[in-house]
Amino acid sequence: MLAVDSALCGRLPNAEAVLEALGYAIQIIFLLMVAMLGLIVGTVALVARAYGARATGRVEELLLQSTQLTVLFGIVVGVAGALLAGPLFGLLGARPEVAAIGVEYLRPLMLGTPCFYLTLLYAGLFRAVGNTRVPFLCAIVANILNAVLCYGLVLGKLGLPALGVLGAAIATVIAQTANMLALVAALRRGLTDQARLMLRPQPIDRKLAIEMFRVGWPAALDMLVLNAGFLSALGMLGRIDGTTVAAHGLGLRVQALAFVPGLGIAQATGALVGQALGAGNPDQARRVARAAMVLCATVMTALALMIVFAAGPLVQIFDVDPDTRLGSYAVEWMRLLGASMLPAAFNIALIGVLQGAGATMTSLRINFMTTLVVQVPLAWLLGFPLELGALGVWLSFPLAFVVKSLAVYAVYRSGSWATTGIAVRR
Repeated sequence: MLAVDSALCGRLPNAEAVLEALGYAIQIIFLLMVAMLGLIVGTVALVARAYGARATGRVEELLLQSTQLTVLFGIVVGVAGALLAGPLFGLLGARPEVAAIGVEYLRPLMLGTPCFYLTLLYAGLFRAVGNTRVPFLCAIVANILNAVLCYGLVLGKLGLPALGVLGAAIATVIAQTANMLALVAALRRGLTDQARLMLRPQPIDRKLAIEMFRVGWPAALDMLVLNAGFLSALGMLGRIDGTTVAAHGLGLRVQALAFVPGLGIAQATGALVGQALGAGNPDQARRVARAAMVLCATVMTALALMIVFAAGPLVQIFDVDPDTRLGSYAVEWMRLLGASMLPAAFNIALIGVLQGAGATMTSLRINFMTTLVVQVPLAWLLGFPLELGALGVWLSFPLAFVVKSLAVYAVYRSGSWATTGIAVRR
């Protein structure tokens, strides 16, 4: 949906400033998702294990409690994000005219945060029990709805008013809400044959909430560290040339689409690993891990070749001429992202293994060291003292992915993650 927003907003008269604003806004959205992602990872790991152990009552309890916690988090984050939108753009160094556009786009999205977070949670829960079809079909319908509404509301087509970036935000919120409602309808029919979503509010089970966050908080902090790396790069690029910020955002939209198959494999891997360990079968978990590495590497290498050789046409999707400064920066960044896909594939697959096993603290340690000790200092060194500019900042990403993949593979080989049982004790 965010890629469609960028593609259509790139056709507005002030496209370069708009794309720069969206580049900042999307990083802020990811930053504010940190706490929610921790809850999702913890819930999915516990649901997968309970499902593998055939503990239906626990699955149903996790479903209800995680729903209530998600609504509370969504309201808090949405209100805070809407109120603090302006200062957040200022902290990132956005120019006043760019910040004004970004705030116009970000605030409606923030108000739709509860629906967005529930969509993420419910899609994760379906995957935890091995049902990828339902969230896939709901996402297809929601993305079609977003594309149609975005086309009408951004550009004033289909009899709808031309609202520019505000229209893109409104379209995305409507589509996310529709996605959430479709997933709720599916959950009312049953997450499993026995476990269904109950809509009667219950008191928050603090013990269970603590258990979910105990498993998930390292994943949340993991995402915070990852975003710190991206935000640091964004701040460095803003001090080099504002055009590189817009190019960075375009590259990340393509990267997000290219990483989708790998992330899908990782989510399936986490669910299957959790189910295998919950059923007391670590050998099956290792077979899943090996298959995930092979599949992820194959798919993402094919996508890497497409990005490297088709970077020019991909930039044109956003109505950007590859021969302009913005276009040449975007092409350069996309090709570097393509070069990082193979090491990223192994990293993504094995992070799925660790999260499915509940070994989120291990993932956090690896990401902390490679992002804050390797990537960020390397980006500064290459970009400024060595005077490579934006190229140097971007080069830090593929280099960091190589280090990450080697570190996480060493942990996988150690076998310390393969503990069995319903509860996750690490």
